[in-house]
Amino acid sequence: MKDLFSRGSDLYCQARPQYSTAIVDTILQHVPERGLAWDCGAGSGQFTQLLAPHFQQILATDLSRAQLDQAPHWANVRYCACVAQDSGLADASVDLITVAQAIHWFDFEAFYAEVHRVLKPRGVFAAVGYGLIQVVDTEVKAAIQRLYFQTLKGYWDAERRYIDSLYRTIPFPFKEIVTPELSLKYSWSATQLLKYLNTWTGLQHYLKQYTESPLLELQQLLQRQSAQNLEIEFPILLRLGCLV
Repeated sequence: MKDLFSRGSDLYCQARPQYSTAIVDTILQHVPERGLAWDCGAGSGQFTQLLAPHFQQILATDLSRAQLDQAPHWANVRYCACVAQDSGLADASVDLITVAQAIHWFDFEAFYAEVHRVLKPRGVFAAVGYGLIQVVDTEVKAAIQRLYFQTLKGYWDAERRYIDSLYRTIPFPFKEIVTPELSLKYSWSATQLLKYLNTWTGLQHYLKQYTESPLLELQQLLQRQSAQNLEIEFPILLRLGCLV
């Protein structure tokens, strides 16, 4: 598993989209017991905090201690820095395992072996993520598309392909549970949008080779436009399953 987010963990915490309660509600309707949840790849606790009110105990793990240090405190949440396949949990002890915007970085075989070991017979596994940002404004949308598919082509990690395929191509050794289509919708300022784009791993890889930011075109476009907020949408990626 790669640690690509320890550096700039403050920005990641501030700029990444927040998950909705609709996602959690969709998952929880299939979880019969609420004793223990494991949020793996928890980062700064964005998904953990939505789970906290629903479980007696939560273990939130991440490879990056810097990311976990940004997470909010909850009395029933324990944070632990470790690799995904090394939870330290007891066999058949977990009611829900979640991975939010992180599973594409994992060693699938090793991680799924751990999931099958610690998940209860009636437990649920959920892989959650969000796809490429969509903007209603046609000019801004086109500029982001050029940035993503042209300027940053060759700078994305290979694992990004799982996001592009909406998580449909990740290995999924579970009995699949059908879920509805969901999305995240926001009204963002130009500053918020640029902050988010600066968290892209492809952009960070680009800046290791070039000093000029690939966001200049987009910055100039946003400066020419009015100060009104931009309507933003992220398609939600959700694979939900239970033990076969």
